Amino acid sequence: MLTDYINAAMQKAHYEILPDNEGYFGKIECLQGVWANASTLEGCREELREVMEEWILLGIKMGHTIPVIDGIDVNIKEVV
Repeated sequence: MLTDYINAAMQKAHYEILPDNEGYFGKIECLQGVWANASTLEGCREELREVMEEWILLGIKMGHTIPVIDGIDVNIKEVV
């Protein structure tokens, strides 16, 4: 499920070429604070994926609500 969530989120990523050949910038709008930059587009994609993985794990650890993407919900449900 986590892999599906990450793959769905990566499909929503937006990339920009930075001015003066400084590389690439990428972000995922629906995940506040998830962004990356690198000298190549592929490097930016890899960095963005790593940042998102860390963001999800930290969010879950801290009890934050992780946005549902394409119907995939990675939030921990309380069992009664």
